Amino acid sequence: MADEVVISVEIHGQRYPIRSGLDQEYVARLASYVDEKMRAAADSTPTGDALRVAVLTALNVADELFRCRDGTRARNGELAERAGELERLLDRVLIS
Repeated sequence: MADEVVISVEIHGQRYPIRSGLDQEYVARLASYVDEKMRAAADSTPTGDALRVAVLTALNVADELFRCRDGTRARNGELAERAGELERLLDRVLIS
């Protein structure tokens, strides 16, 4: 892993020092994404409770992750099925 550095990011009005070996621009993009999600959750939640907003944000991001994973699995299954069909077709052609 690359040398770790401390990157200062702002999320939902709070500054956080992030120690990471990841690219600084990438970490800033992650923080910006989380900040955007936090603001959206805060806009849809009447309470100003930061913990509640953070939990709602975490649930929304987890939902995005699960949907992405499910889509990838479905796509992989579809590709495997098509590969099997092609293999059977080739077998018929080569055996004839």
